[in-house]
Amino acid sequence: MQRVNRQIIIGVFVLLLVVSGIGFYLMSRPEPAPARTPAATTPAPVVVPPPPPVAAPPAIEPPRTPTRRAAAPAVTPTPPPPEAPPPADLVTLRIDSDVPGAQVFIDRQFIGAAPVSTTDVKAGTHQINVSAPGYDQYAQSIDLSPGSREVTVRFKEVRLDAKAEVVHKHGVGSCRGTLIATPQGLRYDTTNKGDAFTVALTNLEVFQVDYLEKNLKVKIKGGKQYNFTDPNGNADSLFVFQRDVDNARQRLLKGDAPGAD
Repeated sequence: MQRVNRQIIIGVFVLLLVVSGIGFYLMSRPEPAPARTPAATTPAPVVVPPPPPVAAPPAIEPPRTPTRRAAAPAVTPTPPPPEAPPPADLVTLRIDSDVPGAQVFIDRQFIGAAPVSTTDVKAGTHQINVSAPGYDQYAQSIDLSPGSREVTVRFKEVRLDAKAEVVHKHGVGSCRGTLIATPQGLRYDTTNKGDAFTVALTNLEVFQVDYLEKNLKVKIKGGKQYNFTDPNGNADSLFVFQRDVDNARQRLLKGDAPGAD
């Protein structure tokens, strides 16, 4: 029995120690800091942007009276500078032909086919020769001066300028005169007015030279016959005269036009 009481006493004693220890612990423990109440958070002020300024309505200007602009002055084109004058001694020679492509020679130098111009000539006397198929060659001696000169060769026109000093044999006696031939006709000028005549080339019935007799026989259609000789007894001059006249006569008979006298 005593043992049981002893155990109770011990138990009570231990309990008291425990309680005392707890009390001591509670008394010696620092008080906990009071819990902080969180400060109320003040919301950041909402910044509202100021409204944009209201633009003032544009001022209404009174209608303007249109200002007439002065017409721009007419622009006068600047004339081109005058061409330099050609050299004072320059010669320009142009040769044309009524037969296109005729071959042109000056002083035996070929310069081209007509129409053609050249400045490779100097002032002075020059020989021009022009030829075309089917026509007699044209030959002329010309005197050139500084400046421009044009020569037109007309192959299709009959040109003739021939003369021959002759003696006309009569039945009795003779007379002396000159035969002159142009595209317009054959004329015999003499001091013996009864023998003088003029006849168109196309009205010659006979016109031929007897070279051995040194005689030119001329017979006019429906008229007289004339026998001419050279005063020097030379048949060559009569032959050349008859050849030139007969060439022109044949062309006129074919219908070619006579050139100017």
